[in-house]
Amino acid sequence: MENIILAGVLILVAFALGILVTQTFLKKALLKKSEALLKEAEEKAEVLKKEKILQAKEKFLQLKSEHQKMIDEKNRNVQRLENKIHQKEAAVSQKMQEVQRKNNELEKEKTNLTNQFTVLEKKQAELEKLHLEQVAQLENISKLSAQEAKDQLIESIKGDAKMDAMVMIREITEEARLTAERDAKKIVIETIQRTAAEHAIENTVTVFNIASEDIKGRIIGREGRNIRALEALTGVEIIIDDSPDAILLSCFDPIRREVARLSLQKLVSDGRIHPARIEEVVAKTIKEVDQEIMETGKRTVIDLGIHNLHHELIKLVGRMRYRSSYGQNLLAHSIEVANLSATMASELGLNPKKAKRAGLLHDIGKVAENEAELPHALLGMKIAEKFKEKPDVCNAIGAHHDEIEMETLISPIVQVCDAISGARPGARREVVEAYIQRLKNLEEMALSYPGVVKTYAIQAGRELRVIVAADKVSDNEANTLSYDLSRKIQEEMTYPGQVKITVIRETRSVSYAK
Repeated sequence: MENIILAGVLILVAFALGILVTQTFLKKALLKKSEALLKEAEEKAEVLKKEKILQAKEKFLQLKSEHQKMIDEKNRNVQRLENKIHQKEAAVSQKMQEVQRKNNELEKEKTNLTNQFTVLEKKQAELEKLHLEQVAQLENISKLSAQEAKDQLIESIKGDAKMDAMVMIREITEEARLTAERDAKKIVIETIQRTAAEHAIENTVTVFNIASEDIKGRIIGREGRNIRALEALTGVEIIIDDSPDAILLSCFDPIRREVARLSLQKLVSDGRIHPARIEEVVAKTIKEVDQEIMETGKRTVIDLGIHNLHHELIKLVGRMRYRSSYGQNLLAHSIEVANLSATMASELGLNPKKAKRAGLLHDIGKVAENEAELPHALLGMKIAEKFKEKPDVCNAIGAHHDEIEMETLISPIVQVCDAISGARPGARREVVEAYIQRLKNLEEMALSYPGVVKTYAIQAGRELRVIVAADKVSDNEANTLSYDLSRKIQEEMTYPGQVKITVIRETRSVSYAK
């Protein structure tokens, strides 16, 4: 038993010793391996260190080289700048020398001019002295003072200069007239040819035809109550006389005449004619006419292509249908002026829409419902301004009869087209008395000039022939008379189209053979 225990102890001891020996051997082996790894690591570290040092040296050399290049480049730039500065300094120095040289020359010139000015003053003093001596001698010879001689010379030169100026004015005016007339005639003729309009003649009296004479009595009514009611409601004078199958409606307002005509037509067709029925028919007819006026205005602006027109202005355009001016229907006249204005504006490179708008509205002052004590052009301008029309359109309306100054190129176009429309053959009729008076005024105006013997207004007042005395008026004075007379007629008279002034100077030489 003891031996077994002893054996077990020995085995344990041996096992322990084996473990110790094994550990010792393992430690030595690990130590050797650690030393080997450490040595290997040191060697690798040394190699890596040498590589990094080498790379750092290479990078340093590279950076040093780049830095050196940069420094060299900057040195070269500095050198170039220094060279430029040296060159500029040399140029400035040269310019300074040049300026100094010119200053010296200017000083010499100044000195020379001063000397010449001194000599000139001396010569001028001598010249004035000689001039005074010559003037004194001339005064002694001519028995005239210097002022008197000067006055006579001025009067003589003034007369010659005036004649020369008139000749020159005539030549320039004639040349300008030929050029302007050629271009203007071309534009006006093309405009008229491209625009055509019919002319309707209306009077202040409307004839209402009836089927039989019995209707006259029914219209008059018992004790005239029907005709009085009709006249009171329409404001039209109804003339029933011996005219067969006709009744005359007389009124200055064509709209009232139209209301009266339509009312009579309805009453006669219906057969019931009494004051109550008359009142009903007239009220209904007034509404229908107002509606027709508005429709006419709308159709007109649509046909002309005019947009954004105020409804009150459209109504005034419609009222033009029932108004005439010198026998020419106002709406037809305004439409024609609108088309002429648009065509002429296009020819001249202006805005045709504005010109057409101004042409249509130029006579709206004639149909204003509340007519003020103003010319129709100014009244129309105020109406257009009230309804926010553009300033150039308003100016064209107000200036088409020269009541105000023209401010835009559309204004003279509307004025010219208004004259063209009114001057068409058969467009307007003129009162005989006014026509005769205008011709007399033309002749009397020409007779008021000295040297005029006879005057004749011919071609319906489109030409004025003036005969002057040859012994009292020269050729140049005849030219002056023609020019002055044309200006005076233009400023003082109103006439359609233009008036040609022809001054005739006839020289006759008479001898007798015996």
